[in-house]
Amino acid sequence: MADIPRIIHYCWFGGSPLGPNELSCIESWKKYLPGYEIKCWNESNFDIDCCAYVREAFSAQKWAFVSDYARFKILYEYGGLYFDTDVELVKPIDDLLSKGPFLGFETDYGNMTSSNMEDGLVMAVNPGLGMGSTPGLPVYRQVLDSYESSSFLLADGDFDRTTVVYRTTKILESFGLNKTKGMQEVAGISIYPSEYFNPKNHLTGEVKFTENTRSIHHFKMSWFTPQEKFQHSVNRWLLMHGVGEASAKIISVALSLDIKRVIRRLKKKK
Repeated sequence: MADIPRIIHYCWFGGSPLGPNELSCIESWKKYLPGYEIKCWNESNFDIDCCAYVREAFSAQKWAFVSDYARFKILYEYGGLYFDTDVELVKPIDDLLSKGPFLGFETDYGNMTSSNMEDGLVMAVNPGLGMGSTPGLPVYRQVLDSYESSSFLLADGDFDRTTVVYRTTKILESFGLNKTKGMQEVAGISIYPSEYFNPKNHLTGEVKFTENTRSIHHFKMSWFTPQEKFQHSVNRWLLMHGVGEASAKIISVALSLDIKRVIRRLKKKK
């Protein structure tokens, strides 16, 4: 089995400077993966005209969706590691790297709720948590084909907001990902339970460390609209204060819609 190249890739499109949180996460990579080259990919060294999806997402300044494609393209061509810039390593991962390519479950089978369910997913694999790969993995080619046969700009002028989590999970299901808990081996990739790379509850903010935890995904929601961020924050606050999940979702959606109406009225008065 070929070794995973000793390089960490990350994407930072849009030209804004890295913030303190991102820089802190990158420092954690250096700490726990010493000797690895760290490479930033952006519009200066990645071909944003490589396909319609990327070109349209970049034109719309939806940087996270550009990076959704870019991470797979980069690892398919070069191999190595990829982390979102809000991933903090808290422990070495050398033992995992020795076992070959890897991904992580954002949500394990049986733990999906109405708050994190997307179009019927019963489990969720999130490439942003961390990916390790040798070049040329066939399943990554399938993910790239999915993007290359799609448009980001829809016929009605809206955007295709299908997440990379959904695309990746559905494609892995076609390769044999099944409805079981625990680690799975699919298409030459070890997919680790959420305790490894996603111990943080995105709704409550609670972090549950185990002896297997290697990193924390801080979930900065860079692809959310302001309305979606507001809705998520309200939902999280309600859950933390004892409101039931179903009620919290209804209230947060209603409040975000009210805010949207107020903004529209204010714009009309100008």
